[in-house]
Amino acid sequence: MTRRLILVLAVVLGGCMVGPDYERPAMPLPDDFSGTTAAAAAAAADSVPAEWWRLFEDPVLDDLVATALANNTDVVQAVARIEEADANVRVVNSALFPQLNAAATGGRSAFSSKVVAPEPPGALLQNNLLLELSASFEIDFWGKLRRASEAARAQDLSTRYAKEVVTLSTAALTTQTYFVLRSLDAQIASTRSTLDSREQTLAIVRRRADSGLASDLDVRQAEGARADEAFQLDDFLRQRELAEHLLGTLTGKLDLTLSPGDIAQLPLPASPPPGLPSALLERRPDIRQAEQDLVAANAEIGVAKAMLFPTITLTGNFGGESAALAGLFTLPGRIWALGAGLSAPVFEGGRLFAQVDVQYARRAQSVANYQKTIQTSFREVSDALTNVRQYAATERDARESDDAARAALRLANIRYEAGYTPFLDVLDSQRTLNVSELALIRSRQNLLSADVDLMTALGGGWQPEQQAAQR
Repeated sequence: MTRRLILVLAVVLGGCMVGPDYERPAMPLPDDFSGTTAAAAAAAADSVPAEWWRLFEDPVLDDLVATALANNTDVVQAVARIEEADANVRVVNSALFPQLNAAATGGRSAFSSKVVAPEPPGALLQNNLLLELSASFEIDFWGKLRRASEAARAQDLSTRYAKEVVTLSTAALTTQTYFVLRSLDAQIASTRSTLDSREQTLAIVRRRADSGLASDLDVRQAEGARADEAFQLDDFLRQRELAEHLLGTLTGKLDLTLSPGDIAQLPLPASPPPGLPSALLERRPDIRQAEQDLVAANAEIGVAKAMLFPTITLTGNFGGESAALAGLFTLPGRIWALGAGLSAPVFEGGRLFAQVDVQYARRAQSVANYQKTIQTSFREVSDALTNVRQYAATERDARESDDAARAALRLANIRYEAGYTPFLDVLDSQRTLNVSELALIRSRQNLLSADVDLMTALGGGWQPEQQAAQR
């Protein structure tokens, strides 16, 4: 008992806060994403602007992203959540200050002279006027209010990082959708060119059939190949309209229309250097958000523990009371009072202890979420780096395949017109070229999208000095 009393007195006199102070959980990670040293990456890494989408040097894309960040409803909602959290911090912090209240009452009472009880002194009609200023202040011996303020500040920061997550996601989705649309533009142009070629081939086959040099089977095969290409064109046009609709929703311009463009004209950002340091993950807003959620959960333990201790409150009032308005401000009419109150839980059926356990459990969940977010982030960056590397190789192979298919079609046409090969060889060569052209376009889209994924996975742009700070 004596030891408990000494502990309580020490806490009271020292003004300590109960509950654990925040410590960042240990989360071991490899030094970098590719097995080389972070120092090598620091020497090779170029700065990437915060507006990383400008690296693609497309004014239309720049305008779309800027409009989306200004008008997108998800961004607007995230900003409103920040305003709510800011206001909540002010609400919580207000408890650290004395609470002042002003009160004024007035009344007129009539008393009966026909009752058994003695009459009140004075007249049977009496006035009573009261003007009072009261104050109350809770002494934060146990740190309950300061822990609550700590939790509110962490939640406020969490909403700010959540807004950055939404902003980054909106910019990435707008950019990705724009690349899809430009890829479809290129596929539509390629398909139309192929369709024109099929129509020219059909005309040649029909002339050869009229001259007896080709069969009706060749004509029907040429007609089928043309119809297949027209069907493919219709589907690409449908997909482009859908992509345009999505961009309209993202930017808040529901009537958005974009002129056709060429995805092949978009430059590729420089590839990241080898040995990119994993410490860059600390810049990701979702990781920072998860950590602030953990800070808030940790502070809530202190709030719950402080509820186990007595609450000490100072109170006071000052004012005047009189039967006449002029008497309120005279010395005889002055009233005042000072007091202190203490209330402590005696029996709550284990509710307060259970509440502490609840907060410990919530902190454990926040720790797990924080660690999972880091693990997921590391995987996303590693995946993005792999995709950038492999899609670059895929595009090189697709370009070689496209060149070979073009040469094969040219030879097939020459041999068919000379009567050396059947028309089926021409059809096969045409289909092969069509597939290779579309594959080349999609490989460029995949490479551009992988660059966007990498920017997003690393939390957006960074500067060399930020890398140095992370090390």
